[in-house]
Amino acid sequence: RMRERLELYKEKVADQYASSPEITPPVTEQKKKEEEEKKKAEGKEEKKEEEKKDMKTQMVEKFWSTVDMVLKPVEDSMDSVLGATIDPFTDRRYIGWLSLVTLAFNYNTWFITARLCFPYHTEDAIPYWFALDLLADLIYLIDSVLFQSRKQFVKGGDIIKDRAMTKKNYRDSERFKLDMISLIPFDLLYFQFGFKSIFRANRLLKADTFFEFSDRLESIMAKAYIWRVIRTIGYLLFMLHINACIYYVASDFQGIGKTKWVYSGLGSAYLRCYYFAVRSLINIGGLNEPHTVFEISFQMTNFFTGVFVFSSLIGQMRDVIGAATAGQTYFRASMDNTVAYMVTNRIPSLVQNRVRTWYTYTWDAQGMLDESELLDKMPLVMKTAIAVDINLATFQKIDLFKGCDQQMLVDMLLRLKSIIYLPGDFVVKKGDIGKEMYIIKSGAVQVVGGPDNSIVFVTLKAGCVFGEISLLQSSKDGGNRRTANVKAYGFANLFVLEKKDLFDILVHYPESQKVLARKGR
Repeated sequence: RMRERLELYKEKVADQYASSPEITPPVTEQKKKEEEEKKKAEGKEEKKEEEKKDMKTQMVEKFWSTVDMVLKPVEDSMDSVLGATIDPFTDRRYIGWLSLVTLAFNYNTWFITARLCFPYHTEDAIPYWFALDLLADLIYLIDSVLFQSRKQFVKGGDIIKDRAMTKKNYRDSERFKLDMISLIPFDLLYFQFGFKSIFRANRLLKADTFFEFSDRLESIMAKAYIWRVIRTIGYLLFMLHINACIYYVASDFQGIGKTKWVYSGLGSAYLRCYYFAVRSLINIGGLNEPHTVFEISFQMTNFFTGVFVFSSLIGQMRDVIGAATAGQTYFRASMDNTVAYMVTNRIPSLVQNRVRTWYTYTWDAQGMLDESELLDKMPLVMKTAIAVDINLATFQKIDLFKGCDQQMLVDMLLRLKSIIYLPGDFVVKKGDIGKEMYIIKSGAVQVVGGPDNSIVFVTLKAGCVFGEISLLQSSKDGGNRRTANVKAYGFANLFVLEKKDLFDILVHYPESQKVLARKGR
């Protein structure tokens, strides 16, 4: 018996999943009752919590339904102007409104800090400050009530345009909480403590609007780097503004005019302190030497802050300018590398000059060396839309493609390559094997012949097609040989369609293939 038990325990040690041979003791009636009572108590607590949650949810819903009912006349009147919802990415009216909210935010950001530090709350100025504060608060309120609650959003890949859902999405967001905190009227404390800007500090929580406006403005600007430069300069000016405010507070703490280092009390306090901030943070030098421990500590902190902040801003400015000139830099590098290659291989000067001319004209004409590099990064739908908008109207006017399937023309647009030829360049030569057909995008080409190709048979201009005959005819009898010389007359921008690409397309459009074959005979 002992041997059997020993073997079982050995098996248990070797196999962690083996069960114990001991019999599980039965559950007593008393224990069953205790467990049932415990479960009932837990169930009651869960029900109470759910009821509390339901009550809280119902109260919140009732509150917002009351708010919606009060605001309904105003919202209905704005529906005719803004619509039920707003597309925050493409609606120019919304971006225009964001610019106004950003202006109000900047007013609060700059003037709250200035009024907090400088003695600008005089009896004559208080009414003007109060009016401007009220106007900024009104803009904040309109933004939260009429604009943010209308913003469409994406959920599960679907664009949600239902007004009730856009409201709920905004009210459930962190931005709504910040907006509500920024609208709390701590200004009412003026009656108890006097007119102090510290009670408006919560208005600075509207910073999300500034960053949203910045993103939206960049997305619609043709040259977004201009705004990036302006924004970076704004950051720089604001850092100097904050330092000027702190310097005045430090001077007031030490005593205005008490030492040569502090603000003397003469002239405009803000301009004098801002001038100190510029010279101090940018480390220009020429400042009065600090004497007290406080002054020395303040100035050392200023220098360290200036080194860190301005190195960061200068690096950011370098990145902005570098991104703005990246294309120009790529063009220069490509041309320089090509010229260096030609010099190394002793290419004749005439050829080198023509290569330089091609680079310069191509860059000036289209702002890039190869359009396909840009389009290759886009999805097929986007490439198709761009190609159709730019070139489909031109293709539909070409006699060769009249009667062809419209979708076939769209497929052809995606296979085209744009090439620029210099004046006098031969596009095709008589007797060459035809592997491409050409469509003139801009400029002109001439069909020439005779001695030294001095006779011009015809001049083809934008919208004309050539080279299609040798492409469409069979090659059994040599029909795919070029039948004429064609050279560029001036700068010519041509679309090139290769034979392989054309035949790959025509396989799917047999009727269009018959039409083209008939026209190519």
